[in-house]
Amino acid sequence: MDITIRRARPEEYGALGDLTARAYLEDGHLDFGAEDRYLPVLRDVAGRAAHAEILVAAADDTTAGGLLGGVTFVPSCGPVADIAREGESEIRMLAVSPGARGRGVGELLVRACVQRSRDAGRDRLVLSSSPSMRTAHRLYERLGFARTPERDWSPVPGLPLLTYALTL
Repeated sequence: MDITIRRARPEEYGALGDLTARAYLEDGHLDFGAEDRYLPVLRDVAGRAAHAEILVAAADDTTAGGLLGGVTFVPSCGPVADIAREGESEIRMLAVSPGARGRGVGELLVRACVQRSRDAGRDRLVLSSSPSMRTAHRLYERLGFARTPERDWSPVPGLPLLTYALTL
């Protein structure tokens, strides 16, 4: 199956929001399950798209399942950025459909963000990740991201987030 990385289309926002929320829920990355306050944020692709670039991984053969994953690429600090500073881009809400795991979808999405960050002339690409997202951490480290523990933070009490950066 061939995979294409492209901008999400507005008519796909609902499906991508559901895919993202489902991936976080099924992998146990939300402390309060279906009642977690972060679920509406994960589903609000249209809200993110107003301030960031939404990328999807799509199967070229639409009979193979359509959307395989997605990511929010934040080109610079601004309303959708969590930790990006001047000269930095940010990756947010990377999600791969459980049925598409192990096919390189996450890596393709991250590499697309790296290229967009370079094309934008940024110095670094940064991201935050839950400690439970160990598979993602291995991917980031394999692609050259380094932990930046001095930038770790908590959006709410009791929810620590680890940070990573790739110098471009």
